Amino acid sequence: MALTKERKEEVVAQYQAWAERAEAVVFTEYTGLSMLQIDKLRGAIREAGGELHVVKNTLAKRAFEAAGMQTPETLFTGSSAIGLAFSDPPAVAKAIADAAKDSEFIKIKGGFLNGQLLSAEDMQALAELPPLPVVRAQLLAVINTPATQLARLLNEPGRQVAQVLKAYADQGGAAAAA
Repeated sequence: MALTKERKEEVVAQYQAWAERAEAVVFTEYTGLSMLQIDKLRGAIREAGGELHVVKNTLAKRAFEAAGMQTPETLFTGSSAIGLAFSDPPAVAKAIADAAKDSEFIKIKGGFLNGQLLSAEDMQALAELPPLPVVRAQLLAVINTPATQLARLLNEPGRQVAQVLKAYADQGGAAAAA
């Protein structure tokens, strides 16, 4: 069934809104996947804080150009689905990359990160980054380490004095017992 001109404009506007709102967009090819496999991939991406949508290449190309993004032809060949990351780009890219490892039908074509074009290899590298909660924990550990070391440094003289007094008391107690 052919889309009317009005419906095509609505679809382009929707794609453009997604492109402008998403922190990252991962273009994938999915030829050969069953609906069950697509739904499983959608669920994995949803758990990562994103969405997966099957798109029409010509309309997606128009939408991404309207959003001010470079659009090489390689992104718009074959079947196309886009993974949209609204909060955690590495997690969404990882969900797609993991699905691509499990199925020969899924291929990452490339994508965008904050409006910048990325190759398929760059998207794979993004997928290998740790998820946002892990990065936050690592950052907190880096920030917390100097404070912990400072607290130990400030406690050390008092601890040393206490050890000397304890040794002296132990020595005095041993001398009194003899």
